[in-house]
Amino acid sequence: MNNAQMAGKPRPRLPEWLRIQLPTNDTFFHTKNLLEDLKLHTVCESAKCPNQSECWSKGTATFMIAGDRCTRACGFCAVTTAKPLALESDEPTRVAEASRRMKLKHVVITAVARDDLDDGGAEHFRLTIEAVRAAQPGIVIEVLVPDFLDKDRSIDAVLSANPEIFNHNLETVRRLTPSVRSRATYDRSLSVLAKVKAKGRNTLYTKSGLMLGLGETEAELLAAMEDLRSAGCDMLTLGQYLQPTLKHLPVMEFIPPAKFLEYKTTAERMGFIHVASGPMVRSSYHADAFGLKALVSEQTPQPAKLNGFSLPSTAPKLR
Repeated sequence: MNNAQMAGKPRPRLPEWLRIQLPTNDTFFHTKNLLEDLKLHTVCESAKCPNQSECWSKGTATFMIAGDRCTRACGFCAVTTAKPLALESDEPTRVAEASRRMKLKHVVITAVARDDLDDGGAEHFRLTIEAVRAAQPGIVIEVLVPDFLDKDRSIDAVLSANPEIFNHNLETVRRLTPSVRSRATYDRSLSVLAKVKAKGRNTLYTKSGLMLGLGETEAELLAAMEDLRSAGCDMLTLGQYLQPTLKHLPVMEFIPPAKFLEYKTTAERMGFIHVASGPMVRSSYHADAFGLKALVSEQTPQPAKLNGFSLPSTAPKLR
């Protein structure tokens, strides 16, 4: 049975460790009202993130710029696929104002894929990063970007704004990529991460993430993790895939928490300097827990080795 046939089948019952609680504090509604007031989109809502209640209740959110209509139709993602609207020129300022009002020390900025734009929305990323930094000096800025079709000009535009963390998700293993990720390719994502690491040298961290439970084997997952390290990827997130609607790809397996802990240990042995691994982990979940500035000031970088190849230092220095 192929993915198209599997989609639409009843979803399996969630195991106990994946049950979530609804918001119960005023901070959740304060965050909700602030985002509505500034007319901002978040990946929390658009992608039906299971951690929305927890994050908003703590006064954090992941801003999604360039609209809420994506030009791609990935089999795992709940973001609407449709012809995008024009970019809003004041959106960078509104994101900056939200960061200021929320008193964020670490902000995550992502976007829908905008293949309709020549630069894929890279310039909009640059303007947003610069606006946030002007409003919140000293803030750590993490971007979670699409692949920009691996265009150097687009990658350079984002890097010119000097984000501290550059995240681009591999999402799944090589074999499953064609059925999971619309238009994206496994090797293109690795190329983007490798280019960013080479261009950024010791001035930023690179980050990527994978969803588990889509039918990958453990050997395939470990191979993907090794491929990320070979591309110089510094940070890794591993989380359980959850089917957002019956039209999306089905969950093939629920990975138990103990297995996620095992993968975390393995990833750390491979040389990832920060690994978030657990059923509820998402790309930006507890992103501020990384403790970037403390790590940089305390850690002495040591070149890592993987499969006989020397990798660049994974402890960049902040500007």
